[in-house]
Amino acid sequence: MDENNPGLNSVERSAEEALREVVLRYEAPHPRSVELRYVQPTPLPGRSEEQEPSEKERSGYTYEAWAQTAPAERPPRSRRGLKIFLGCIAVLLVISLVMSFFPRGNVATRRDEGEYSFRYELRPDNTGSGKTSIRRWKNGDGTRLRFSETHGEALTIQEVYERVNPCTVTVATGFSDGSAVVGTGVIFTEDGYILTNAHVVAGGNKCFVVLDTGRMFDDVRLVGYDEAKDLAVIKVKGEGLPVAEFGDSDALTVGDTVYAIGNPLGVELRGTLTDGIVSAINRDVTVDGIRMTLIQTNAALNNGNSGGPLINTYGQVVGINTMKMGSSSTVSVEGLGFAIPVSSSAWMVDDLIEYGEVRGEPTLGILVAAETLPSGEGAILIHEVTADSAADKAGLRAGVYIVRADGEALETTNDLLRIRRRYRAGEVLTLEIDRTGERFTAAAVLEEAYD
Repeated sequence: MDENNPGLNSVERSAEEALREVVLRYEAPHPRSVELRYVQPTPLPGRSEEQEPSEKERSGYTYEAWAQTAPAERPPRSRRGLKIFLGCIAVLLVISLVMSFFPRGNVATRRDEGEYSFRYELRPDNTGSGKTSIRRWKNGDGTRLRFSETHGEALTIQEVYERVNPCTVTVATGFSDGSAVVGTGVIFTEDGYILTNAHVVAGGNKCFVVLDTGRMFDDVRLVGYDEAKDLAVIKVKGEGLPVAEFGDSDALTVGDTVYAIGNPLGVELRGTLTDGIVSAINRDVTVDGIRMTLIQTNAALNNGNSGGPLINTYGQVVGINTMKMGSSSTVSVEGLGFAIPVSSSAWMVDDLIEYGEVRGEPTLGILVAAETLPSGEGAILIHEVTADSAADKAGLRAGVYIVRADGEALETTNDLLRIRRRYRAGEVLTLEIDRTGERFTAAAVLEEAYD
């Protein structure tokens, strides 16, 4: 990138740190005449939980008029002066509006009954690390993230947006230095459990959530987060909230159409919908020495999309957007975004709700392959059993076949994996076993396996 070009700046990364979320800041060049710039009214974060958006905010949008000195032909002096005057007034109004949302400092002051002004200054991104002091929500209420293994008819892009956007929220995290970051989240229970990225909340001391309607929650609690998995669950006190349907990310194939909704580059463009395809599945990406297996997509993702939904054509959330491939100063990288797959991370979300942290993955402890019995029935052949594992303790041995799991027939190894993911460590998975034609039932108590 040309360092002499003030139009677009990026955070430079070394070759060893190439995989980072790109942070872009656009600085408008000097135009030749008056430029109109679109600004969406945003309630962040000066609105209480109960306060609804004003009639003015419901009815439309505002525009900022920026008057610049034209280098070519200039209007008569009197008209030029008027334009400069009007431009200054517009700039002052815009500054006042922005400062009302994020003024300096970190003290909450009460202006009117039920209305607060939390004084924060926007920072471009979060480092993704640091102990958070956001107030905690009590763990262990039995809530789980459920995802559907089936789907209905394919939806139009407009229907996808209408279905998922109300469940997509703006997440703003404030820090003790008076700054704040903006990310995205997805509601998955009617009483206010929200899934987002850990790097959206890490290191913060206050969190705000805003619905697409403009309703704001300023007492957001942290349920749990794990920086290595880049997942976090937060909670608002609500009821009857719109809930996203989560789908089976294992059903995705390369070339499938997907969509993303989020807040690219901050609050101004919140609720932005982008589309693309699945570029790769089960893509291993290493960030800061931690390997993550992700969905790769070319749907446009930018800073602020973090924690937002990746959606299939059936309106189901199949991934949580987490990063975009970074670039060096000499290489331009576009269309390389990544999302955490829902199917392989649902158990992590359940752990965050139950324990406040991600524990070991629930496993059986077997090495298997798909086979067909002489009867033509599909089955899973056990090749190896790990000593002292759940399978070993349940009496399973190499050479036997698993015919059913949780009462469901098995055709592929993925069928067994999909069923196993419904359970937490410590819960019992019932298996129907075939041993040289003899059938019996085994009850395997799933155990935690750590990396």
